[in-house]
Amino acid sequence: MAVAEPYIAPATPPARRGRPAILRAHGRLDVAAASLLVLVTLIALLAPVLAPHNPIQPVGLPLQSPGSGGFLLGTDSIGRDILSRVLFGWRSSWFAALAVIASGLLIGGLIGLVAGTLGGVADAVLMRITDGFLALPAPVVAIAVVAALGGGFVHTLIAVAVVWWPFYARIVRGEIRLLAARPHVEAARLAGAGRLRIAVRHLLPGAVPAAVITASLDVGNLVLTLAALSFLGLGQPQPAPELGADTAHNLTYLLQQWWIPVMPGIAVMVLALAANIAGDGVRNLLGDR
Repeated sequence: MAVAEPYIAPATPPARRGRPAILRAHGRLDVAAASLLVLVTLIALLAPVLAPHNPIQPVGLPLQSPGSGGFLLGTDSIGRDILSRVLFGWRSSWFAALAVIASGLLIGGLIGLVAGTLGGVADAVLMRITDGFLALPAPVVAIAVVAALGGGFVHTLIAVAVVWWPFYARIVRGEIRLLAARPHVEAARLAGAGRLRIAVRHLLPGAVPAAVITASLDVGNLVLTLAALSFLGLGQPQPAPELGADTAHNLTYLLQQWWIPVMPGIAVMVLALAANIAGDGVRNLLGDR
């Protein structure tokens, strides 16, 4: 009597590695969005090359409309090229925002790292100081600091930096406290690692992604804040090109020669929008990691 051979199921093809197509597409979109940071920075760096004229000196007839006389965005009330002023104002606003973000990350990150690592009384004292800064109205404090130090672009940056670091201190401290309970940190303690080594080697690297994500999403808000302070006259003095100040000084032309105050405002909007889109891309990419 013949014995039936056992049934062997056909081998299933191995599953494709990698993410589904829709997730891969979203990944490409996130990379493209994050690349906006590089593009915006390149435009800011190349402003002296891209600008067709000197942004301070009159180069044409006053009040020329966009496209006339070879001026793409027209000229202002004294004949200065608006495109050149917008490009240099873009450069000033972007690098000012990055400078404040960097100082906030440095100061706030250090305070958050110390508070989260030490805990106890040090944590309580540092966080109460941070809460005190967070309770203050940031624009009013910035205006008061500028009034105390005197007008000027550097003083405006200092004023904004004074009220911007507490957000990063809170975020870094929270991440440090979460990481401090992880097994690898406890293993480092049992192995005899010192408090400084644990903070630098095991805690800080884990808090960096959250801080970077917050900073990338914060650039757009900071651009708008600096433009608002410039609009109030707390930025660089005229005739320096600055987006908020150029909008404020030319509001009288809004109904007749609309392009003079509107073009710098559009540049602020585009800069903030690009920063927000890029921040979303950075958040998604680092969140996946």
